[in-house]
Amino acid sequence: MTKKALNNNFHNASRAKEDEFYTQLSDIERELKYYKKHFKNKVVYCNCDDPRVSNFFHYFSYNFEKLGLKKLIATCYKNQSMDLFSQNDKEQAIYLEYDGDKNGNFEPDPEEIGIKNLKGNGDFRSEESIELLKQADIVVTNPPFSLFREYIAQLIEFDKKFLIIGSQNAITYKDVFQHFKEDKVWLGYKNGDMAFQVPEHYEPRETRYWEDDEGQKWRSLGNICWFTNLDISKRDEDLILYKTYNEEEYPTYDDYDAINVSKVAEIPMDYKGKMGVPITFLGKYNPSQFEIVGLDRYVEDNSNYGKRFSVNGRETYARIIIKNKKI
Repeated sequence: MTKKALNNNFHNASRAKEDEFYTQLSDIERELKYYKKHFKNKVVYCNCDDPRVSNFFHYFSYNFEKLGLKKLIATCYKNQSMDLFSQNDKEQAIYLEYDGDKNGNFEPDPEEIGIKNLKGNGDFRSEESIELLKQADIVVTNPPFSLFREYIAQLIEFDKKFLIIGSQNAITYKDVFQHFKEDKVWLGYKNGDMAFQVPEHYEPRETRYWEDDEGQKWRSLGNICWFTNLDISKRDEDLILYKTYNEEEYPTYDDYDAINVSKVAEIPMDYKGKMGVPITFLGKYNPSQFEIVGLDRYVEDNSNYGKRFSVNGRETYARIIIKNKKI
């Protein structure tokens, strides 16, 4: 391995130290209730979860028959322990397979779950994990935020259906946004604030951090999204527009021919040209109503390519450039 590769691996490992956010079952149930029709006779793969303590594995194993699943597979990076949070200290990992109830109690008993050793560490990029991925129809998990670009690119490369958790900030990554523009990914239903259990070694923070009565550490993240390419009915719902365009309320950008819209709810119903809207727009996006032109800093005809737009010399927050198809 080259020195550069070693450095990259070390850097990724360093960042991954705070990639362990344990998703609550209630948050999973709140989102997954909209997707039941997609899972019948499907193989579900949770490839960033310790299957013995993961709430994703819990949800799918306890709802296996209700969803009509064919098989459930789960793997975890460098872990063989039964602890809620691993230290990723095992070079060899395991994976679990579950193909439904055998004894009639409709619960996933230990003797019904196949535990198998992996030769490697269970990293989603490893050959073993990719072979498991090839078996899957749908991937559902909470992947490492620091590796989100690479993770979602792999799912699209292997043409997999997915429902995964990520930071809203990932929308502004050039390569991730391109997937939105090409209609290869969109946002799910319950996007916004989400609380996660975190490991003991995570340092306390001044905001969005607390410990419960049992000493468990928690962090709340206010910009969490469900990323998916599963068909959902909300994509067919038009965003209701009620505002009319006027020059004072909708100024034009200094160096780009589009108007600035401060809030999604204030998109004018009568403007024909290009508009810059907040990235939260994607939670309301209907591809038959709007065209996505690009992301501010990366839109092709941005004279200051790589930089955000400005109004009267003041830089705006990230903006998605759209046009109304129905005018």
